Amino acid sequence: MSATGSPDDPWVLKTPPGTSEYTMHRDDTAEPAELVCRVGSTKLRYLARCLDDVPAMLKAHGDWMELGSADESKPAKDGTLEAWARSADNPVGGWYGLRNGYRGRFAMYVPPLLEVLGLVELEHNPRNNRIRVP
Repeated sequence: MSATGSPDDPWVLKTPPGTSEYTMHRDDTAEPAELVCRVGSTKLRYLARCLDDVPAMLKAHGDWMELGSADESKPAKDGTLEAWARSADNPVGGWYGLRNGYRGRFAMYVPPLLEVLGLVELEHNPRNNRIRVP
C-alpha cells in the first residue's frame, strides 16, 4: 500500500470480510496519538498505541484469536480481540475506542490496518474471522 496514513493520504481499507471500504489515518497532533477511521460519514477514533499493543498481546496469546467485533452497546464475546480492546486488563485499562457511543467495532476496523502494515495475519471469511501474529 502506498498511502502514508496522513489526513491528506489516508489508508483505504476493507473490513475483514471485504464487504465495506473505509479510510483510516494517524493523527499525531492528538495527545495521545489517535487512529481516525471514517466509515461513510461516521468518524471513529482509536488509540494509536494499539498498533504496538495488539501484536504484543497476540504474540503472548500464541495462536489465532477470534475478532468478535461488536458495537459499543453490545457485549463482546469473551476471548475475542473486541473483548480485549475493552478490558480493564489491557495496557490502557479499558477502551481503545475514544468517541463515546462509537468505541466499539475495534475488531472490525483496526485489524485490516495491522495487516497492511505487516504486523498480523488476518482471515477474510464471510464471518468469524481470526487474527494472529505471523
